[in-house]
Amino acid sequence: MSRSVKKLTGLVAATFTPLTAEGEINLSVIGPYIDYLIEKQNVKSVFVNGTTGEGCSLTVDERKQIAAAWCQHGKGKLEQVVVHVGCMSIKDSQELARHAASIGADGIAVISPSFFKPINADALRLFIKEVSTSAPDVPMYYYHIPGMTGVELEAADVLNGIEQMIPSFQGVKYSGTDLRDLGQCVCYCQSHKWSVLFGVDEQLLGALVLGVHGAVGSTYNYLGLIVNQMLSAFDNCNHMQSRALQLEFMEVITFAKNLGFDVGVNKQVMSEVSGLVLGPPRLPLLPCPVSKAQAIAQKIKDFSQRH
Repeated sequence: MSRSVKKLTGLVAATFTPLTAEGEINLSVIGPYIDYLIEKQNVKSVFVNGTTGEGCSLTVDERKQIAAAWCQHGKGKLEQVVVHVGCMSIKDSQELARHAASIGADGIAVISPSFFKPINADALRLFIKEVSTSAPDVPMYYYHIPGMTGVELEAADVLNGIEQMIPSFQGVKYSGTDLRDLGQCVCYCQSHKWSVLFGVDEQLLGALVLGVHGAVGSTYNYLGLIVNQMLSAFDNCNHMQSRALQLEFMEVITFAKNLGFDVGVNKQVMSEVSGLVLGPPRLPLLPCPVSKAQAIAQKIKDFSQRH
């Protein structure tokens, strides 16, 4: 890879995809969305078209339009725009990778195929390698999320030797809960100066202790300011404050989970908290009752006001 790479660290918002009431993508929201993240949440990097963004429910053309809008409106404002390009079809993934390179994305990420699953780590590394060849100068990240893909390969096994196949490889978005495997990823990535970004928001503090370099998550869209306080407390060795904030955060997420907290609900919660009109989710996700979203949003607002 010929270009210099800025290490991906800190909080990264996994962005929602704005849709109209009719279910079409609504690019007009992305500019104000960026301003909200920067001005209200102090979050300056984004992960586009991932799980939170319903990427696998969008067409290739829709994903291109959304990625281009984030890069266009984020230029000079956002620090990094990472575009998820993973698909069931390697050809679609390669097309999205080429497009991400053409619009100036700061990184691309690939989830494991989950219908025909890779039989072992070698197969998954080959898939990621073939996608990376379509954007050889763009930093590549492996997006590990076994709870969604059903691919139970250990991420550390996928990383082992991957630098020999993919010169552009720069790290992993780890959205699993196996702390032993996560620790092995941290050790391997540290030796290569790569990034490990944790993706289970309510467990972030435990991952920070293991040495992750940042986090990618949906709740940082509306709780980024609070979680940045937790990161600062941790960096300053104020463990009592960082633990107190994490425990309060866990209470909010537990409240939401008890009501039912999927991507569709989370999207409506973001609309309620931010004032942005993000629209409904796309089927098979169902729209969230406004009363449920408002109850969760009030819990989030109360948490934010206390800090």
